Amino acid sequence: MDIKKIAKQMVAKGKGILAADESTGTMTKRLQSVNVDSTSENRLNFRNTLFSSPKISDYVSGIILFDETIRQKVNGKSISEILNEKNILPGIKVDKGAKKLALSKDETITEGLDGLRERLNEYYKLGARFAKWRAVYKISEKDNLPSIESIKANSHALGRYSALVQEANMVPIVEPELLMDGKHNINVCKDVTSMILEETFYQLENNNVDVEGIVLKPNMILNGSESSIKNNPSEVAKLTLECIKKNVPESVPGIAFLSGGQSEFEATMNLNEINKINDTNFAFTFSYGRALQQSALKTWAKNIKDARNVQDAFEERAKMNSLAALGKWNKDLEKAA
Repeated sequence: MDIKKIAKQMVAKGKGILAADESTGTMTKRLQSVNVDSTSENRLNFRNTLFSSPKISDYVSGIILFDETIRQKVNGKSISEILNEKNILPGIKVDKGAKKLALSKDETITEGLDGLRERLNEYYKLGARFAKWRAVYKISEKDNLPSIESIKANSHALGRYSALVQEANMVPIVEPELLMDGKHNINVCKDVTSMILEETFYQLENNNVDVEGIVLKPNMILNGSESSIKNNPSEVAKLTLECIKKNVPESVPGIAFLSGGQSEFEATMNLNEINKINDTNFAFTFSYGRALQQSALKTWAKNIKDARNVQDAFEERAKMNSLAALGKWNKDLEKAA
């Protein structure tokens, strides 16, 4: 399949991407938070419960998997086969995590380029049709972060990764994440995100990446989580849209926002506000992890054999985000409202 078609399928109207690519360490923390042992069986049990939800393909176009998961089988079938039967694209996280950027003030560089070509070829054979790589930035006005070095180094890695993924006939999800952590206000977030996106697309072009065959996964424009300033959804939407229009080429098929520490409700509400004022050709959708799974995880922890209730909780969040991706959500639709 042509990568441009795959990219469009990933951001199809009213559908988004489930980020189920938590590393074993992160998944262990999630399971421990609800007092469940983190065994490979339990990790697969939870994930497959979501993947086999009856209505998942109404709301989800693709699922980002972790290395462990794409190799696992359920009743003799691989996870990729199970997803393909539901017309859901299997994807794979390929970065090796954010490590300390040498001699920096607490900044990181994402590693994993060594041997990536060979790994991508293997993942393609295992059924993956898109990949994900996350670059991480933080704002510290005190330390003047992020530094130019951090932005250039991480953007360069995103460019090289994206070229290798397209060479392997897969779609790269390009994820430059500016963390919510910090005391900064929303305008600082917008300015820094603009710098990051500008450098990201410069490096994509430098590496001959076809931006019609990518999906961008950026942060929304938000006040820092330690700023004590409450986010106003209409302001979040306005500034996020301005930032995207200014820095993202119009030929990019879609933007799948990360939730980045927002609550399930906030992530849905802000996505909806963005779509309500969207005057571009971009598809704005979601690529959420915790903001799609948290309610389901809490339900699952009460009884890991009660698949139906877990799936109901997951489908409820997926449906709410699907409506938000169409600009048709409102809080009265929420069960908790």
